[in-house]
Formats: sequence, C-alpha cells, structure tokens
Amino acid sequence: MQTGYTQAKIQTLDLEGVRTAYRRVGGSEGTPILFLNHLAANMDGADPKIIDGLAAHFPVITFDYQGIGRSGGEAPLTVEEMARDTIAFVRGLGYSRVHLLGLSLGGFVAQAMLSQAPELVASVILAGTGPAGDPGIARVPRITYYDTLRGVLRGRDPRYFLFFPVTKEARAKGEAFIARTSGYADADKPTTLKTLRRQLRAVVAWAKAATQDFSGITQRVWVVNGDNDRMVPTSGSYDMARRLPGATLTIYEGAGHGAIFQEVDRFIQQATAFYKANDIHHN
Repeated sequence: MQTGYTQAKIQTLDLEGVRTAYRRVGGSEGTPILFLNHLAANMDGADPKIIDGLAAHFPVITFDYQGIGRSGGEAPLTVEEMARDTIAFVRGLGYSRVHLLGLSLGGFVAQAMLSQAPELVASVILAGTGPAGDPGIARVPRITYYDTLRGVLRGRDPRYFLFFPVTKEARAKGEAFIARTSGYADADKPTTLKTLRRQLRAVVAWAKAATQDFSGITQRVWVVNGDNDRMVPTSGSYDMARRLPGATLTIYEGAGHGAIFQEVDRFIQQATAFYKANDIHHN
C-alpha cells in the first residue's frame, strides 16, 4: 500500500549548493505529476486528498520553491526565475517529461516553464491562475494582506477567506480543506514574511509583464477556476483558454480561488482522466 501524502517524508535534492525540499508519493508507473504551489505555500499547503487521489494513478511530486519551507536559497523576484529553478529541479530528479499542475502563482510558473522548456512538459493544468500582463493580478498583495489580517482578528486560517466565497456551502468545504492540510508526520517549515513579500513582488511583476504568445504551444492544457475568484480574476482563465491552442476550460459554479479544493472529488476525477488521456495519446 502506498504511503499517504501526510505520512510522506520530506526529501532534499542539492543542485549547485542550493537545496530543494520535496515529497514524492505514488507508484513508478506513468508520467510524473509536478504540483506547483500557490503564493506563500509550503508543501503542507497542498491538498492531501488531491495529491493522494492523483498518486493512485501517477507518481506525484510536491516541492518548496527557493526560500520556502525546507528549501534553501532566497525567494526569486520573478516568475521566470522560479521557472528556471523548477526546470533545474525536475532535471536534477532525472525526469525528462512531467505533467504540471499549477495553482495560482504555480500556474504562472507552469506557463513560464512551457515557454522555457516545452520539451519537458507533457501536459498542463492551470488552476486559479491567469496570464502575464493581466492588470487584475496586481490586486493580489492588497487582498492577501487584508484577508490575512481578517484571519488573525477572527482566529481563522487566512485561506478560509482567500480561497472560498461567502456562502455556507463554500465555507464548509473551506473548513474541510483546511482540516485536511494538517497532521503531517514530517511537517514543513512555515513561510516567513520576508519570503511572502518577495513572492508578492514576483506576482506584481507578472501582472505588469508583456502578454505571452501562446500560439506555439502544442501541449494539451486544462484551465480550471471558480466563477468567483477574488484573488486572480476569473476573466483571465477565459483569456488563457481562448489564446492557448490546445486548451479546455472548466469553470466551477459557486467556487472561488480554491475551486479545486472546493470541488475536490470532481477535480480529482477530471484531472486523472485528463492526464491519463495524454499518456495514452503519447504511448
């Protein structure tokens, strides 16, 4: 029986003197899935239900960006640099092709990886994320600080406010998600305020960057979001899906930035089918 995500040990890979911390779960069959996490998140912020659901069919790797958790270095100030670090990490693990699951900031990194090393990317899920040059993304720092303060004042995890709409059903699912992301046997280190600020600078730079040219992208891409994403405007998901040649778009009704956590069972089923179809097509 496979080790569940919350029981998985943290491993490290050293590349040119810089340490990257990661967890790996699942078997050895199938193309590995690399989970690219959201702003300020360490590995413990990944949804164990999603990781375990995908790991029933594929090897799944989560990791800490530079400056996050147990990884070394300092948080990069650009998404492009984060992508370069991630590409080096994937190659350092010995993989020549991976599926990407990019959430929020991780979706920015996934898009940059598609540009920098398309040969490394088998297929991509872009969740709760948006394209470079979307001015609405520049509001992320303000919302992050506001909802973090709300969390402190109300004794709640900030993700409860950041990721889930103000409905009874959404907030109940938010509480369930937050409960799932606790109880790790080998816990990661919390993110520092300095690192959060550096990542926020990278997010703002992405919002101000030139619009990407997606015309040469040949990989299959699934763009998924909620219809009420306060963090990264849902309109950006429509924009990406329209401009990416191989994209499919799914918008979950009544969901917010954490749509994949809110609609977790549906997402696992659809994501598994998406990645499997890609591997069958290429075998």
